Amino acid sequence: MKKQPAFLIMTLIVMTLFLTSSCNNHKSLNTGTKVPAFDISGIDSTIKPCADFDGFANGNWKKHNPVPSTEGSWGSFEVLDKENREVKIKGIINELLSQENLKKGSEAQLITGYYRSYLDTVTLAKRGITPIIPLSEKIVAAKSNMDLIALAGELARLNISGPFEVYVNADDRNSTMNAIFMGQGGLSMRDRNYYENKDSAMVKIRAEFVKHVDKMFSMAGWNEKAPGQTILDFETKLALIQLKNFEMRDPVKIYNKIPFSELQKLAAGINWADYYKNYGLHADTVIVQDKNYLKNLGLLIKSTPVETLKTYFRWRLLTNFANVLPSQFNKESFHFFSTVMFGVKTQRPREERAVMSVNYRLGMPLGKLYVAKYFPESSKKKVSEMIENVRSVYRERIDKLTWMSAPTKEKAKKKLAAFTWKIGYPDTWKDYSSIDIQPDKLIENSMNITLWEHNDMISKAGKPVDKKEWGMSPQTINAYNNPTNNEIVFPAAILQPPFFNPDADDAINYGAIIGVIGHEMTHGFDDQGAQYDGNGNLSNWWTPEDSKNFISLGKKLEEYFSSIEVTKGFKINGKLTLGENIADLGGLTLGYYALEKSLEGKKKPEPINGFTYQQRFFLGWAQVWRENMTNESLINQVQTNEHSPARWRINATLPLMKEFSDAFGCKCTVADSLKIVIW
Repeated sequence: MKKQPAFLIMTLIVMTLFLTSSCNNHKSLNTGTKVPAFDISGIDSTIKPCADFDGFANGNWKKHNPVPSTEGSWGSFEVLDKENREVKIKGIINELLSQENLKKGSEAQLITGYYRSYLDTVTLAKRGITPIIPLSEKIVAAKSNMDLIALAGELARLNISGPFEVYVNADDRNSTMNAIFMGQGGLSMRDRNYYENKDSAMVKIRAEFVKHVDKMFSMAGWNEKAPGQTILDFETKLALIQLKNFEMRDPVKIYNKIPFSELQKLAAGINWADYYKNYGLHADTVIVQDKNYLKNLGLLIKSTPVETLKTYFRWRLLTNFANVLPSQFNKESFHFFSTVMFGVKTQRPREERAVMSVNYRLGMPLGKLYVAKYFPESSKKKVSEMIENVRSVYRERIDKLTWMSAPTKEKAKKKLAAFTWKIGYPDTWKDYSSIDIQPDKLIENSMNITLWEHNDMISKAGKPVDKKEWGMSPQTINAYNNPTNNEIVFPAAILQPPFFNPDADDAINYGAIIGVIGHEMTHGFDDQGAQYDGNGNLSNWWTPEDSKNFISLGKKLEEYFSSIEVTKGFKINGKLTLGENIADLGGLTLGYYALEKSLEGKKKPEPINGFTYQQRFFLGWAQVWRENMTNESLINQVQTNEHSPARWRINATLPLMKEFSDAFGCKCTVADSLKIVIW
């Protein structure tokens, strides 16, 4: 799963969710081809399931499905995403392209106008970087560091972020109202690990980054001396004063509400008043992630030569627009951010990238057309029933917990009862018609969309939260947990195998879709979610002893995952992945007992293909998480991603369950030695 926008504390599964029509006479996201419930041809029976369940369940599939040259990883999610883009989304765009006299501002006009502008490489090459020159000239004309920070407010409106990011989201301690947040940012390589890790792979990436920046400046005709080293040095200083990624997972630690006037005291070297004015916000209070970062940032800005900051902001401008600049910039950006960092060898064809760009930049207008064509309304009812089944089992699991006392159990069940969900698509659609999209101005189109999104966001500051708003488009193959709404959200896109298969036996579906639903629900009770109450507010509802027990169990899980080396010199970060690992274990446990509950009073299912229903449950989970990865992508994931790599979501999580060991007759198990039962 890709990292989500700052306004949501994300969740869940790398590709998570979804539903499908329970009746074949309804329209469905399936293409009509019958997919086997579990593809036994993917099994490698030479591998023992107790030793390597991923290898056993997915070994042959992995052998015959290497990572394509255009990808950094290849698994169930990527296969489904490719079909979604190439068949469904591209099909919608092609239908729109055949229409004439489209009304300006309509979904069809926005989508086709942007798509055509992306494919108009002749005009793009002819115009070069001309559209961004006025912004570059403003940066060059700045006379002081104070001037540059003030200008940064204007640049940030176009998503050209500097060393900090400002956004509007629900107040974690008053979840019905929107507040202004300020967080750390400004790192080209996204994560502190890439700047401080001394491993040879990281040293090589930093050297490639310097070459990349130098080349981009050269192509732009900008003559700064050694810009690559200048940027690396400055961003390294930024990185070393920032919180580490696992520290950013503590919602209490990163919630510091202060009066706006205190900002100037914290960081005297920054012109906050002018920054916020140019950004378009008025703030009486601001919620900052880390006061120390702002204090140290003020000192860093004050001590940095103005020419260095000019180079930095010109770089932020150039790299931000690289994908909509002429092809040489696009290719160079791909070389570093995809090939060097993720091991992706080949850039996708321009037409395919055009489809992806439309989907990314105009996701909701496109989504409105997508659900009208592909989403069966019956799916909402089907998934609602699934969620209620999981909620019922969750309630029973809470009652049976031996490490939690009665008072905390009652509050946990109260939060569970208040839990809500969204399925498919928004009840109301936003109006995007004011965005000016022209078929020959790709860069301006990108700017206009970004400005619309910015204005939409800042318009919410200080106003009540719209609980009906969505943070993902319907065609996104993913899902998320929003703690301030105490909700989970399921976009429409994964209404097909392997997440849910209407032709599958219950065991496979419970291991897949029900396991995923349980995963999302458990996020409300992982190490982050458990700090929010049923109203979505940061509030401690735990007794001291129960909190101690919960933290102790989490520590055992953290240490267990931290011991796993995924490739030479790189281990899973148990602190960073703790929430997702808790959710995986919880989701599997809930799914398993939901399956058992569904069979109460019934004749137990006969084995299929030689596998019992208990075994098929775990095969269903493994099929969802089958994946091959390049080594570069694997290294990136364990350093930056809150999810453990897919292989260990299978091989590390399943052995923690005694139910898995019993199903496959495993002896001397991790479950017996660690005894980690959280939910």
